[in-house]
Amino acid sequence: MHAPAPGWSVAADVVVVGSGVAGLTAALRCEAAGLTTVVVTKARLDDGSTRWAQGGIAAALGDGDTPEQHLDDTLVAGAGLCDEEAVRILVTEGPDAVRRLIATGAHFDESAEGGLALTREGGHHRRRIAHAGGDATGAEISRALVDAVRARGLRTVENALVLDLLTDAEGRTAGVTLHVMGEGQHDGVGAVHAPAVVLATGGMGQVFSATTNPAVSTGDGVALALRAGAEVSDLEFVQFHPTVLFLGPDAEGQQPLVSEAVRGEGAHLVDADGVRFMQGQHELAELAPRDIVAKGIMRRMRERNTEHMYLDARHFGAEMWERRFPTILAACRAHGIDPVTEPVPVAPAAHYASGGVRTDSRGRTTVPGLYACGEVACTGVHGANRLASNSLLEGLVYAERIAADIAARRGGQEPPARVPRPLPQADRPAQPLLAPEARFAIQRIMTRGAGVLRSESSLARAADQLEALHAEARDALDENGKTAEPGVDTWEATNLLCVARVLVAAARLREETRGCHWREDRPERDDTRWRRHVVVRLNPDRTLAVHPTDGTDFPPTLPPQAPQEQ
Repeated sequence: MHAPAPGWSVAADVVVVGSGVAGLTAALRCEAAGLTTVVVTKARLDDGSTRWAQGGIAAALGDGDTPEQHLDDTLVAGAGLCDEEAVRILVTEGPDAVRRLIATGAHFDESAEGGLALTREGGHHRRRIAHAGGDATGAEISRALVDAVRARGLRTVENALVLDLLTDAEGRTAGVTLHVMGEGQHDGVGAVHAPAVVLATGGMGQVFSATTNPAVSTGDGVALALRAGAEVSDLEFVQFHPTVLFLGPDAEGQQPLVSEAVRGEGAHLVDADGVRFMQGQHELAELAPRDIVAKGIMRRMRERNTEHMYLDARHFGAEMWERRFPTILAACRAHGIDPVTEPVPVAPAAHYASGGVRTDSRGRTTVPGLYACGEVACTGVHGANRLASNSLLEGLVYAERIAADIAARRGGQEPPARVPRPLPQADRPAQPLLAPEARFAIQRIMTRGAGVLRSESSLARAADQLEALHAEARDALDENGKTAEPGVDTWEATNLLCVARVLVAAARLREETRGCHWREDRPERDDTRWRRHVVVRLNPDRTLAVHPTDGTDFPPTLPPQAPQEQ
């Protein structure tokens, strides 16, 4: 992207971009392996999506539960597109990864008998969700990891928006450029030089008008990876959480989540007449996988010509609400709703990107030296629809695998010198920047055309409108390549446009309904044609190369003749 030249730089073995569960776990494991590690994060260390996670972390930790049962539930939720080996890694390595998280300092709620208190969420046939502070699991995990990072003295750069990947003459990773927003040790645009970069930048929920994601979730990692030549996959599978507090039809920005764990403890979805409409639609009723519940709510809303349904948990009583769900209770009351005495109005909102930067089982992308984990990555674990509370576990497990791979490839030797190419790279001219107000135009386009309900006509309209924004920015370039003024607002808007174009292109190609991709004009799942992934990369001229894979297996991220050695 257009940006001033870096005015400062630091060197490291590894730079981790992002400070959620995935980023901080990767950083801590890299540091423990003796690697000089720098953490770059867009706001404060504890400001990412992890701290907003309410429900918990799923793992086979309870009596009678097994990784095989967890695997089965994950595969069913993924609607035929999970990479089974990736899921097997998740569920078999997950329990010990949670135990290591506890050893790091995370405190989970305990049962009366002294073991972990476990609950259920949608798609799970067993109680396997560990939680903390009732409904503040993410906040506790974030606290523990941030404390560990500070205790070990890891170098951190806060309030820093990552811009672009640096590469050497052979196209291998050489670090990142970033802009520090007026606070911290450095200011303005700088660079961190490192032969390994770990993207853990979280999601892209801000591409829609209403989302559970924080304001920082603008798809920066996916956009950076695309500009660097990496492949992304399955970006059409955006999970809309079924039960988000409904604040009105014009509500925009981050919306309060009403955790699936509320349903796991026995809350019911009802319409205005108090009728439980999920019964008979799935064997698990309100605890069906999220895509099924979101579709059930949308259908009922259409039938009743209303903009929301209700979540009824009045039978919990005040004591249970205050003990088990204090965060949700406070959020509801702050908006004038008391769930102790009245049903809570809810509607689906954008929540989680099941797709992202394509990786292998060690977190390696198609760009040598570039890794990705957490929501920014597509490991194949989630398929077409993420199973509830698998996201925190995926962040843990695959971050540990990335750190192990980087350490093994380092082999105790100093990494070779990396000489970054000049920016912008000659074969990839700088991307024109959008004006800040384009952010809201993108959100409205995506909400109307590529939200919960999609069709060829809605997606085509969205694609045309997004292309018009892209062309307007491109045509605004003068003979010196000048574009909108570089800055955080323009960089974020540009990243949002990039990921929005990819999402719409993938959604148009997939002519079926599967998981959380719901095509009204193609209402059936089509395993014959579409039990495969959609892969997208960005051509040098900024056009999109979109193609399906040959089957459910991903091709290798790197060819065998070009191993990714540091």
